[in-house]
Amino acid sequence: MTALSPRTDRTTPGRHADRPGGRAEPPAATDRAPGSPRRWLLIVPTALLVLAGFVYPVATIVVRSVTQPEPGLQNFSWLLHDTTSLEVLGRTLAVAALATLITLVLGYPYAYLMTVSGPALRGLLMLAVLMPFWTSLMVRVFAWVIILQDNGVLNTVLGALGLGETHLLGTTTGVLIGMCQLLMPFMVLPLFNAMRSIDRRVVQAGMICGAPPWTAFRRVFVPLSLPGVFAGSLMVFILSLGFYITPAVLGSPRQELLPNALYTQISELLNWGRGGALAVALLLTAGLLLAVTAWVSKRVTGKSAQVTGGLEL
Repeated sequence: MTALSPRTDRTTPGRHADRPGGRAEPPAATDRAPGSPRRWLLIVPTALLVLAGFVYPVATIVVRSVTQPEPGLQNFSWLLHDTTSLEVLGRTLAVAALATLITLVLGYPYAYLMTVSGPALRGLLMLAVLMPFWTSLMVRVFAWVIILQDNGVLNTVLGALGLGETHLLGTTTGVLIGMCQLLMPFMVLPLFNAMRSIDRRVVQAGMICGAPPWTAFRRVFVPLSLPGVFAGSLMVFILSLGFYITPAVLGSPRQELLPNALYTQISELLNWGRGGALAVALLLTAGLLLAVTAWVSKRVTGKSAQVTGGLEL
């Protein structure tokens, strides 16, 4: 009888994990390393899209603002010394600030109601917030034309109530009304997200310490909701700076905003230099606002976070 020789195990090292007592070799970490070249390839499509869709157009506008019609800073000198341009810039900032304030005043209690409502009512309120996203911007703007025109729905209702008619179409007030309705979701959603994350036991702790409900809401809940206030306000303000269709349809050429003046300079007057100066001014305004808001938000929210640690009511 032939003796059996010991069987040589020729299995691969990676298969030892399936056998009792076997050890599997660690997988190759080439693709999982933080600095792996293959991981950097994932951001290439996004980087190319940003370069082609944002960096290149902005760089082109900036270059044209200092090179056309001839190299120099004459376009920015015109912007700083032209009375009409300064009025347009100031009007744009004022309208954006008012739109932010109005949407905050109206959106804060609405978002708070969403947080304290039951699932059914919260769903209906959320539906009302999201519904504007399901309709065309032009449809919504021309709907406001029907409402705000001199013989429109609003004046018909006011006349029936004996309150007299009002002229809103072609005014800054009419532009504000249309902008606030379009921008309301961008204020309500950040506020709702911030309020939903607040632990209500903190407010209850304030009332247990002897604070009335309104004081506990003002001293505890409001500071904790400030991240949502800053996020919503920043989003609404920056979007307000770039509104073009709403002021063009609901407003008047005598009270145009900066995007409308920019369009006039480039498309009608073919003055790319001055149009670029207006665009750079708008970009710098948004960037400065973003930096200031980030600084203020960091300081304020850092202090409000201490509310949960100690209540001084």
